[in-house]
Formats: sequence, structure tokens, C-alpha cells
Amino acid sequence: MSEVDRKLMERLFPAPFSSSTPTMRNLLPYPMRPHMSAGSGAAAPAPPPGNKTLKGIIAGGITGGIEICITYPTEYVKTQLQLDEKAGKYKGIYDCGRQTINERGVRGLYRGLSVLLYGSIPKSAVRFGAFEYFKKNMVDDKGILSPGGRLLCGLGAGVSEAILVVTPMETVKVKFIADQRSANPQFKGFSHGVKMIVAKEGLAGTYKGITPTIMKQGSNQAIRFYVMETMKDWYRDGDPNKKVPKLVVGLFRSEEHTSELQSRKISR
Repeated sequence: MSEVDRKLMERLFPAPFSSSTPTMRNLLPYPMRPHMSAGSGAAAPAPPPGNKTLKGIIAGGITGGIEICITYPTEYVKTQLQLDEKAGKYKGIYDCGRQTINERGVRGLYRGLSVLLYGSIPKSAVRFGAFEYFKKNMVDDKGILSPGGRLLCGLGAGVSEAILVVTPMETVKVKFIADQRSANPQFKGFSHGVKMIVAKEGLAGTYKGITPTIMKQGSNQAIRFYVMETMKDWYRDGDPNKKVPKLVVGLFRSEEHTSELQSRKISR
């Protein structure tokens, strides 16, 4: 082919003859699909997963709400016994529950639920959202979180929830239950009670005891997430892409909760 003919062919059919287009992809009558990598027929790597921090916030909030609705009667009885140390009205857990039901019915065991519900939902949301955020920034190239990273991420989640939610909500919770227990309750609702507490003691009054709360929540969540992530990693056998069944995750959570209870006993 002469030089003149070659130039003519480049003008008529630039893709296969031009040196500036080394591949044949421009000959295709349709554009390349998004999932195909340029220059090959193989599929491109899968897109990164969605925002795990946001998923952690939503899932954590829902989980916290369901959990507290189930376990609140025990929390109510525990707080009543703590407030009854001097009065001596109750003889134990069973007697406290029995007297409460006799006086106010089964619904009496749920007095003050809204306060704890308002606290548990954001607490769990912050806990799991913060953990996923820290985890995302600490995993290696293979998506594996080191044992030290598990502890640090759990510690960060505990400190975050202690500062943002747990400390003020624990203060409000105790004051609400004490008010409901009094002969003449002063709080007409959650918002009204919070306004009265802040007006009387100021916003700083809801952060009394923040240092021990940070220490308690930080250690609790460090152990919680260390156990959970370690057991999940053991189940995956080193493959971060292997899915863990929901039932297995639930079993891991029960073991994790046991470890958290042990850490609470130590922290006390």
C-alpha cells in the first residue's frame, strides 16, 4: 500500500489504521458497557459497597429501639432497687416487680420507657455508625481489621456514644424514673422534663460523671467489638468477602454481650 493510499484509508477508516488508536474498540457499533473493562472482555472489579457508616447508623438505631422495648422491665426494676436502698420498700427483684404490677398493672413496668427509648435509639446508632466509620479507615488493602484495630475501633465507638448520648441520657433517665416514683410527679413528658432539668441545672448538669462514663463505655465497646469481629473473622477463615449468616451473627452477639457484662463487672 502506497503512502497516498494509506493516508486515504486512515481518513476513511481511522480506527484500524491510525496509530493513535491501538485497540479495536472504536469499531464497535455500540459504546462499551460500564461493567466491561477497556481493552478486554473481562468484567471490571465490582463497585465498592454502599456507605457502611450510614447503614450502621440506621441498623443500630432500629436494633437499639427493639432491644430496649424487650428489656426495659428489667431496667425499670433495677433502677427502682437502686433508688430503694434507704427506704427498704422492696425485698428483691421479684417483690419489686410484684408490687409494681399490683399498684399500676403490667404497664407500670414500662413507666419512663420513652426516656430510655429516646436514648437507646441514638446510642446504638452512634455506636455502630462510629465503629463502621473507624473500621473503614483502619482496614488494610484486603479489608481485614487487625486485632489492635478492633479494640481501637470499639474504644472509639464507646467514647463517641458516651459523649454524644449516654452521659446526658443516663442523667435524664434516672431523674425521670425518680420523678415518676415520687408521690407528685413534676414531669409532664419527655420534652417538658428535659426543659425543667436544663433550666434548673443547666446543660452542664446533664454531663455530670462524664469521665467514668467514657471509661465504662469505652472499655465495654472495645471488648464488645473485639469479640464480635474476631469471631466473624474466625468464621470467614480469612476471607473478608464471605457472608456471615444472620443466625451466626446473633450467636456471636450473645457471646459478645456476655463479654460486655464481664467488663462492666470489672469496671465497677
